[in-house]
Amino acid sequence: MTIGRRRLLGLGLGALGAAALAGCAPPGATPVNAEPTIPAAAPGEKITLTYWAWLKDLQSVADIWNAKNPNVQVQAVFSLGGNSGGYQKMYSALAAGGGPDLAQVELRSVPEFMLVGGLIDLSRYGAEQYQSRYDEAAWDQVSFNGGVYAIPQDTGPMAWYYQPEVLAKVGGQPPTTWDEWATLAQELHKQDPSVYLEAFSVADASPFMAYAAQAGGKWFNPTENGWIVNLTDDATLAVARFFDKAVDGGYVQTGFDPYSPGWTAAAGNGQIAALTGASWGDALVETIGTGKGKWRVAPMPRWSTGSGSSAVGGSSTAILANSRHPQEALDFAVWMTTSPEAIDALIKYCGIGWSPARDYIGAQRQQPSEFFSGQNYNSEVFVPAAKQQPKDWHWGPITQRTLNTLSDNFRRKLTAGQSFVDSLHKTQQTTVDTMRQIGLTVLEAK
Repeated sequence: MTIGRRRLLGLGLGALGAAALAGCAPPGATPVNAEPTIPAAAPGEKITLTYWAWLKDLQSVADIWNAKNPNVQVQAVFSLGGNSGGYQKMYSALAAGGGPDLAQVELRSVPEFMLVGGLIDLSRYGAEQYQSRYDEAAWDQVSFNGGVYAIPQDTGPMAWYYQPEVLAKVGGQPPTTWDEWATLAQELHKQDPSVYLEAFSVADASPFMAYAAQAGGKWFNPTENGWIVNLTDDATLAVARFFDKAVDGGYVQTGFDPYSPGWTAAAGNGQIAALTGASWGDALVETIGTGKGKWRVAPMPRWSTGSGSSAVGGSSTAILANSRHPQEALDFAVWMTTSPEAIDALIKYCGIGWSPARDYIGAQRQQPSEFFSGQNYNSEVFVPAAKQQPKDWHWGPITQRTLNTLSDNFRRKLTAGQSFVDSLHKTQQTTVDTMRQIGLTVLEAK
């Protein structure tokens, strides 16, 4: 089975969407999931699976599997990050009739691979029997219209990192709501104009997307009749107005992004008090040289609607369409993402993000943290947060392009005074136009 090179190249190497979910199968795409399933290897037959991923030292994890499964060996091949060239390499390999059995694909990019028939529907190989092993929100992000198109590999549930000593200057406590967050931000900056509660990025709209999802926004909804696209629903516009007010009021730092050198320096000298960030942000907070024992972690502030937490980032283990051993690839993917020995190894060797396994976060993450004031923050904060992520959020077929467009528009907040609300309306129109140009059926929410 191969996917036509002309089809892939004609769609910009597939980075444009998932018509398979939109009620209009792309002309020329090979219907891999309409073909008969591929039988498992015969007893005693030896096979080798290849896995392209940008996880460092993944072979050390695969070797644990290999030692116990001599007939099914896994070879890990390092690949550049998805949008740094990794995806282009995968699409080119698919077009040529080759590629790996397994590949690391960001959760938000799964629909883009589906557009060109690049992923095997794992429900045809029994994937649904493993659903109960994963956090519900993570499983939802790989499931579309009754199919399962990847296995969750890691996620990025969000929480609130903060410095108690800085908050104490105004008698502040971790805010439980975003309204409390705004009040605290204003009080801190009024008490000392050099101090900000947080930095807000106008160059990367990914955090805003997470805030909107937490509030109950639903930007993309796949239906049998087409994609419903709505970047301007009530929840999202409320979040936009909230941050328009914060930036216009001058009580958030917009001069640098979180995790940048400027942010690290400011956080180190107490001029940035907190960070609303994903679970993987702990390692970056720990790069603050003077921060040991000065930080703690609290639950993410909540909106009046929506979920208790949200997420930034997250990847899946996908089985690409040209694999000749999808059953064995699925078995490995489930082992790697749910067995305690594999999760511990992923943390040790690969620095994996938050495990999507429902019942195990890793032995290392069950220990108190000296940096975070002796707090066992993973068990106390991130375990509940992982279960409070939005369960009805869907990635769109051109998520990266939408994100790039929204980020470009957000920058105009500082350069031209364009509001975040107006940026959403402009990005909505661009997204709808682009999806229709590539042949997808789009229904705009009224």
